[in-house]
Amino acid sequence: MHGAIHLFDRLPQVDVPQPSAEGRPIAAVRSEPLVGLIRNPHSHGNEGSPVDVGDVPGVIVASPSRRNELPEILANFAAKGVDFIAIDGGDGTVRDVLTTGAGVFGESWPALIIMPSGKTNALAHDLGIRSGWTLAEALDAARRDKTVVRRPLVVAQHDNESAQVRGFVLGAGVYTQAISLGQNAHDFGVFNAAGVGVTAAWSLLQALFGSPGNVWRRATRMRLRDATGADLPHAGGSPADERYALFVSTLETFPAGLRPFKGIEAPLRLALLDNSRWRVLLRLPLIFRGNAGKGTQRMGYQALGLEAFDFDIGDRFILDGEAFPPGSYRVTPGPRLRFIVP
Repeated sequence: MHGAIHLFDRLPQVDVPQPSAEGRPIAAVRSEPLVGLIRNPHSHGNEGSPVDVGDVPGVIVASPSRRNELPEILANFAAKGVDFIAIDGGDGTVRDVLTTGAGVFGESWPALIIMPSGKTNALAHDLGIRSGWTLAEALDAARRDKTVVRRPLVVAQHDNESAQVRGFVLGAGVYTQAISLGQNAHDFGVFNAAGVGVTAAWSLLQALFGSPGNVWRRATRMRLRDATGADLPHAGGSPADERYALFVSTLETFPAGLRPFKGIEAPLRLALLDNSRWRVLLRLPLIFRGNAGKGTQRMGYQALGLEAFDFDIGDRFILDGEAFPPGSYRVTPGPRLRFIVP
């Protein structure tokens, strides 16, 4: 749950319970809500600081040091019928909780509270949650019914649906190089929106001025198919079974003003760069803002919405900051989760 980019050798095994006709059991009516708080002690904003929930009553605090502690923690939260699950950490912590919790809550989660304290907090940015948002403030917003719905990506091994991971931002191809660069920015104390901006700008410079054969210009073996099995179109400039970059999310807005999916309403939103030709790379500032025209699309860029898709990839892919192995995967939208927002 901490450190530089970690490469998983396989996806976690998650036995997702089948939806029940009765739905999630309703907790007993309480004068004060019961909150299960998962605090990542290794998150950037939490290291060296004690747990502080203020004067909020009814909080069960868990501070796991390892991912394998999460199943027992979440099973305990479910057994106690918590009204809210609060996640104090970054995007990686959210990914770990949602992945593990799928085997506990299935499709029926309590409302979620995000307390951003990681090096990257893309989900919190999309939800409009500032750094330093307290549990007391979140519960006050909950009393005013301030909620929005978001659906995570479910990335499952094609031949084993139980091998899966859940998160909000997936990338492959040159995106993996950019994430590595982002880790370097963190080492220099640059985080969140500033880190995203620096990473995007420096990645563009590396691609523009790098030689055609270097890692910043190299395509990755990747085949993408829609839910019917049809290959997604390829504009050329690289072999048909290669792409330069893939970026997928269910979020609507991103740090540093990036809005590549502007106007796309489908559950899954994809941005694809088929090649690293200069005339495409020079239009990346427009692509980042969601302002690419038809000419850019003909050159090798596309942004589209899908209900589900399959991808085979010969290199690792990144989900919420950590790497997962090459293979064949299906991506679908996860359950509709309710998040408390300011």
